[in-house]
Amino acid sequence: MKTSRIALAAAASLFVVSAYAQNPSDPQIAGIVVTANSIDIEAGKLAKSRTKNKEVAKFAQQMITDHTAVNKQAGALAKKLKVKPADSDTSKSLKAGAADNIKNLKGLKGAAFDKAYVDHEVAYHQAVLDAIDKTLIPSAQNAELKDLIVKVRPAIAAHLEHAKMVQADLAKKM
Repeated sequence: MKTSRIALAAAASLFVVSAYAQNPSDPQIAGIVVTANSIDIEAGKLAKSRTKNKEVAKFAQQMITDHTAVNKQAGALAKKLKVKPADSDTSKSLKAGAADNIKNLKGLKGAAFDKAYVDHEVAYHQAVLDAIDKTLIPSAQNAELKDLIVKVRPAIAAHLEHAKMVQADLAKKM
């Protein structure tokens, strides 16, 4: 099924964080954080504008709100530390995967759209958690940057659980 392939591709693109960025610099970590949040904001906005499902719309709004807040915190911290988020192979790969996901989602409607969006969110948040645990936290040199990532981790875990609940709810309706 096409939507399952897209969700797997998204997850695979995030695993690139571990493959390409074994020891990313703090500016690269900041770039990865900003990119990952921006991707989820963009997908959330698309979902909110397309879905007719109240739970999917509620989840999409939460993604927009929470990831916008994290990007504001990351931007403020980067400014304070005089660290400019830097592009890396990882952030470029994330952007390419996001473009593919958005293109796929734009071609879907109704229940197929909802399923593809939520399936992607489950895979994406799991991959982000893996990247946080295996790459970003261990590689961050600046204590404040590391603290921000540690502080955000529970919200990402909660997003994953929320996405899984919405996914299960959608599966019951199919």
